[in-house]
Amino acid sequence: MEHKRERIIVGISGASGMPVAFHLMKILQDRTEIETHLVVSESAEITMEMEMKDQSLDDLKNMADVVHDIHQIGAPIASGSFQSKGMIIVPCSMKTVAGIATGYTDNLLLRAADCMIKERRKLVLVVRECPFNQIHLRNMSFLDSCGADIMPMVMTFYNQPQTIEDMVAHIASKALERLGVDSGEYKRWGE
Repeated sequence: MEHKRERIIVGISGASGMPVAFHLMKILQDRTEIETHLVVSESAEITMEMEMKDQSLDDLKNMADVVHDIHQIGAPIASGSFQSKGMIIVPCSMKTVAGIATGYTDNLLLRAADCMIKERRKLVLVVRECPFNQIHLRNMSFLDSCGADIMPMVMTFYNQPQTIEDMVAHIASKALERLGVDSGEYKRWGE
């Protein structure tokens, strides 16, 4: 009998925070029991060029099992019948938050997120904005009431990070933990 791999959808929007997306994908790439489905917005491609001087979009895509075009609204991940553990959007821009909150599913990333909510599956939004305004807070509060996990990219010091990479690993690991994936890199309080 063939073992069926669990699926995780990873969406990447155009907010700052691409190192976290790359680290999260690297963790998932090393998990042979997980099949990753990646969808990247056009804005993310621009941000990636600015933030990831030593890595490219192709490097990111090569870490995924399946890459979906943002405009391919008929891709399998656009259907509630597509089985998955859930979806993480990292980084998640306020534009993406607004699109999900209003049901404006004009691309595959937004449609896949919409499916997570309607099927009551895990949706983790690793949001990036500072400061938040009332519109951002209202949209995030509404999505929280719909069952989404809102996870701002915040620095953590209790784990005594020594490098920026330590902070990146912490956020990526914390996001994956919401879907039941232990990165092995997450230092919990008191450990």
